Amino acid sequence: MKPIGILGGTFDPVHVGHLRLALEAWEALALEQVRLVPNATPPHRAQPGASAEQRLAMIRLAVAGHPGLAVDERELRRPAPSYTIDTLESLRSELGEERPLCLILGADAFVLLETWRRWQALLRVAHLVVAHRPGFPSQTWVARMGELLARELRARATDDPADLKRMPAGRILLFPVTQLDVRATELRRLLAAGRSPRYLIPDCVLDYIEKHHLYRAMDAN
Repeated sequence: MKPIGILGGTFDPVHVGHLRLALEAWEALALEQVRLVPNATPPHRAQPGASAEQRLAMIRLAVAGHPGLAVDERELRRPAPSYTIDTLESLRSELGEERPLCLILGADAFVLLETWRRWQALLRVAHLVVAHRPGFPSQTWVARMGELLARELRARATDDPADLKRMPAGRILLFPVTQLDVRATELRRLLAAGRSPRYLIPDCVLDYIEKHHLYRAMDAN
């Protein structure tokens, strides 16, 4: 049974860094699909500049026609703040106990995992796929994480994608990806300054931003 990948974020706006990560994970890990899950009310950061409906529309445009990428809007329908464990438990309930789930996150987010709500429960519900740039081995992360998380990494780490199919949850896969240093914050600053982010955002998404005059008058700091 092929795993389902989950890639969350505010996607404000969605850009080539998000999409390339999703595509590389889908291909390299033989996932059935990668679901992009936009946050409605992120608990640990400022509120998005675009509305939930606008961010959802941009993601739909960005993944349209790709067989391995999909949009999951369950967090946008949730009135409470968006916590990853709630989303994973909802997916587990929907997809059953046997389907492998893979939460895709960057190394910078992973080393702060102990600050997440019910972080240890994540590994009971899903695998963690930790995307990192080549030449950034896991040994360099340990000094930045707590002892409990370092212990989990030592016990659960794998570099074999086949391990993700053997059980529904519980492994930590270290996944090197193409490094694209594209940040939504910088894209919003470009747009607020009247500069073009073309080639950093899919053309269809940029057309939507321009049509709806998004990010132009906002404070991008």
